[in-house]
Amino acid sequence: MSAHLAEGDVKAVAESLIPQLAARELQTERDRRVPPENIKLLADSGLLGIFRAKKWGGSQLSMRAHVDAVSTVAKGCMATAWVLGVYHAHDFLIGHMDPRAQEEIYTTGDVACVAAVIGPRGRAIKRADGTYLLNGFWPFASGNSAAHWMLLGAEVFDEAGAKLDEGDFAVPEPDFERIDDWHVAGLAGTGSNSVRVKDAIVPAHRYISLPALLENQTATFARPEAPSVHKAQAGPALEMFIATSALGGARRALEEFLRVVPGKRVMYTAHISHEWSALQIALGEAASMIEAAELIFYRAADDVDHWARRGEKMPMPLRARIRMDITTVPRLCRDAVQKLLTMGGAAGLSLKSAIQLNFRNLQATTMHGLLLEEAGAEIYGRVLLGLDPGTGVI
Repeated sequence: MSAHLAEGDVKAVAESLIPQLAARELQTERDRRVPPENIKLLADSGLLGIFRAKKWGGSQLSMRAHVDAVSTVAKGCMATAWVLGVYHAHDFLIGHMDPRAQEEIYTTGDVACVAAVIGPRGRAIKRADGTYLLNGFWPFASGNSAAHWMLLGAEVFDEAGAKLDEGDFAVPEPDFERIDDWHVAGLAGTGSNSVRVKDAIVPAHRYISLPALLENQTATFARPEAPSVHKAQAGPALEMFIATSALGGARRALEEFLRVVPGKRVMYTAHISHEWSALQIALGEAASMIEAAELIFYRAADDVDHWARRGEKMPMPLRARIRMDITTVPRLCRDAVQKLLTMGGAAGLSLKSAIQLNFRNLQATTMHGLLLEEAGAEIYGRVLLGLDPGTGVI
């Protein structure tokens, strides 16, 4: 990591990268992964290390800084921004691991990008000597082509088959296998190929309990000297990391619409596009939806930061509201861009158009398991009624 960032510099630094990222946006889509040049830009600029501890070369800033960085990067390339967002999530999670694991991860490789599938899709056996035997197949491992380490979620059992826990294991190359299977219609450039692990032996210090993390029970929460950014409530933080790129993807589509659509004839009518009231209404609605999404998301970021600085648990109603917020934001962004795509004319269907590209990316975003609107609404409604949320990821 070659640059330490101050909170107020993040957005300007990210804006300086937009032209280079936009120039490789279509290459990213075609290659189905973030180009190494983009990864280097993120690392050299310091944007990669926003949630990383200063001890390991990061800037340990805030959730607001994360939103500034990722939403701005997405105006150049939403796929690159998605991957940057999940890298931030993984730095947050590593900040709760044993210091020995942190040292191993952050001193291995030229650029310490860590990819992950945090959900417990694998199976681990805790052995008598305290080590774990890990096996599994993990789809949707965004950004793993640049990663020297993976964080892989698994259910944990004892040798007799009794379930003990769920958590994440830090696994280095070459103990995981990449599988080239990411052929998709949205977020193609995230390189979210699957990984497989067979009979990997993982030492105890490379394991973190997911329930302990979600309920503020890791050692990091108890250490006064730990960076406050790592004391964020894990559920809201992990949820937000994957939704942030939607803001910039929608902004990119809006800017492209305003660049290419005004002045065009509306075929088979007497209208010029920018003089047509139907287009004006759709544009006003779309812009307002994007602005609303930004306001909602920055409010959530400030709430997360406030409670992290206090080092306290967030109240459950607030956690539930943010679980709803992170489904509302990408939906608003997607629906706004759909209006622009529909009203912008058939030229928007070109594979070179940022409008259709980001509509597809936003549609894919809304389909992530954590970002399903119906699930978020149900959880929020249950909490408002005084019921159990029905999930620990909150």
